[in-house]
Amino acid sequence: MERVNHGLHLVFCVAVFVFLIAPILVVIPLSFNVEPYFTFTEGMLRFDPSAYSLRWYASVATDESWLRALANSFLIGISATVLATVLGTLAALGLANPAMPARPLVMGLLISPMVTPIIISAAGMFFFYSTIGLAQTHAGLILAHAALGTPFVVITVTATLASFDNNLSRAAASLGAGPWRAFRQVQLPLIAPGVISGALFAFATSFDEVVTVLFMGSLEQRTIPREMWAGIREQISPAILAVATMLIAFALLLMAVVEWLRRRGATAR
Repeated sequence: MERVNHGLHLVFCVAVFVFLIAPILVVIPLSFNVEPYFTFTEGMLRFDPSAYSLRWYASVATDESWLRALANSFLIGISATVLATVLGTLAALGLANPAMPARPLVMGLLISPMVTPIIISAAGMFFFYSTIGLAQTHAGLILAHAALGTPFVVITVTATLASFDNNLSRAAASLGAGPWRAFRQVQLPLIAPGVISGALFAFATSFDEVVTVLFMGSLEQRTIPREMWAGIREQISPAILAVATMLIAFALLLMAVVEWLRRRGATAR
């Protein structure tokens, strides 16, 4: 019975994996289609080499709008990640202090952007930033994406601090280290895997966000997801599939880095 249950468990896991991943994997071979179609041609089904091409990847690499969207995505994503990491780490350090009052309430407020429908957050941010003149600017998008990414940093750093031995900070203080030096040389190296994991999640959130950009971004602030949205509505091209394939590869790379950091953190603990 144990072998049967184990086999059924594996079959169920494989079925769920195929159900979730198979629709995404279809995009990859379609991005190499030599024809401007979103379907498999007869040549592709016969695995004819002439039916496959890198023309859509080349078009993305030479298209000014895609290059501008890529530059905006990295500029906004990296800036928002730095801001979210700093704010989220400081908030997690405060939440880790037992003397902090109303910790559950503060924690709920900090992670509220994760549970609030994104269209509500985007509409609220648009009206708020419009009143202070930051709508349709890079600064406004950076602040908005930082607000969306901060909860991920708070959660990961808080979870890492739960296993941190506060006696190490007390020992550093007893040896003459100030609060900043104790944090920089003792605490930060040990919680670095959690901080970096939260930063990666914040960057992925910013890089993938489209609703906020639809509300707050102009033509000059179009990101990769916003450009893909515009391409689907205005001009359907397999270049979108090529960009989607590159984003899939980028997401797999981020997941691998997060898993490596998780194992490194477990080994350090």
